[in-house]
This record gives sequence, structure tokens and C-alpha cells, in this order.
Amino acid sequence: MNKPSKAYDNSTFLKSPHARPIRVQCELIEPDVRLTEHGVENTIVLFGSARSKDSAQAQDELDALLKDLPEETADRSEEQTEEVLKKERTLLLSKYYDQAVELSERLTKWSLDHEDPKDQYLICSGGGPGMMEAANKGADQAGGASIALGISLPFEQGVNQYATPELSFEFHYFFIRKFYFLYHAKAIVVFPGGFGTMDELFETLTLAQTGKLDKQLPVFLYGREFWEGLINFDHFVKWGVISPKDLDLFKIVDDTDEAFSEITACLKPVI
Repeated sequence: MNKPSKAYDNSTFLKSPHARPIRVQCELIEPDVRLTEHGVENTIVLFGSARSKDSAQAQDELDALLKDLPEETADRSEEQTEEVLKKERTLLLSKYYDQAVELSERLTKWSLDHEDPKDQYLICSGGGPGMMEAANKGADQAGGASIALGISLPFEQGVNQYATPELSFEFHYFFIRKFYFLYHAKAIVVFPGGFGTMDELFETLTLAQTGKLDKQLPVFLYGREFWEGLINFDHFVKWGVISPKDLDLFKIVDDTDEAFSEITACLKPVI
């Protein structure tokens, strides 16, 4: 007797456009179940560029490249010149990688000092390389667990090695991933980054500005040189497209001491 397969065992159907709502629900529900099982209630979210590297690695790569190139810049090809510029930009950004590791480690140690799990805050990153790796690495060095909310991208495969495996996820849908960035977040630290970082930052600020976040969510922009050189926030006020009070939705911090002090001052024990 022929026994047809059940719909929920039909992988062809589940991967089809018709089952997209089911796949969205799976991405929404499964992480919640797993995070609840591990008692996750509070997170500190760190995000920033996926292109940053450890400063020692960035310096070594630049030195190795220069060693194999003509000393005179005029003797280098256009491709060689561009490659040097690329390595120099990575080195410039690398100081923030190092500081993200340090800040994450300090925040994790501070959190672990709270005996009640409800008063603890797990570091949460986007799971990839760069600043995301730095966030998970700092937590790992402190002996703490951390969350990785990865995303399937053609040029970014898997979650970095420092995230806690049981708390590592790989999303297909950006909007579900963004939901989990904010759902448990009690503070957000935004390191220098590109379009993805700006997207996450401005969506967060928009939700806070419009009252869609049912909580106070401190947002810290890390690295005054980067942020003040990138965006003239006062220009928004000048042209009347935001209110002066909207500038209070975030604060720029410039080093790990200042960031640690400001973040921990905002995160009082949960009552």
C-alpha cells in the first residue's frame, strides 16, 4: 500500500515559496525556545564592521604585503597601490576591534559578578567576523557565554569560533534577526561599521524615537573620531527633520573606560 509523506516531512514543500510563512515562523519561534531554555533574559548588543581585524594581524598583513612590493610608490601598479590602501584601512579600523574585545571582556566579568542570573547580561553579536567576532571573543576570554545571531550571506559563512554553540543561530531573514537583536537588549554599543551597521543603528533609533520599544534602551556610539567624522547629527536638527531631544537617544563614547562606566551605570539590577 502506498503511504504518502506527511506535509511536515516534505522538504520540497517546506523549501518552496508557498511555505515561506512557515519558515518565518520557525525562525521566530525556535530561537525563542532555545534562549528561554538557557535562561537568557538580558543582553548587551555589540555590532560593527565585519571587515575589522585584530591589530596585530592587520599590521602583520600590511608588513608582509609591503615586503613584496617596490619601496617607491611610483613603481607600484594600480592594483598594488589599491591593495596597500586596503590593508592600511583595515589597520586603521583594527584599534576598534581590540577595544571591542576589551569592552566585551570587562562587561562579561562585571555581569558574572552578579549572583542572580536575572541580573546578568550576555554579550550578543551578529555572529560573523570583525567587530562581531571581537564581541564574542571578549566574552569567551572572560569565561562567559555569549550569543551569536548569524545571517546567511554569500561572503560570510557560519558563526565565529568564540560564540557559545548552544546560543549560536543562523538566520535567513534579516527582519527576524533584527527582532532578536532588540528583543532582549538592555543596551546597544555600535562600533564603526558600514551600511549594515548604519541600517541596524538607524532602525533602532527610529523604533526608540517613535515609542515602538516598550523599554528604555541606551544606545552608545563607540569612537568619537569615526562618528563625528561620519555624521553631523546636529544637521538633522538644523533642518528640522528631528527634534533636539532626539539627540538624547544615543551617546558617543570614546574609550573602554568611558563606555564601561556609562553602560554599567544604565544597567541596574533587574527587580
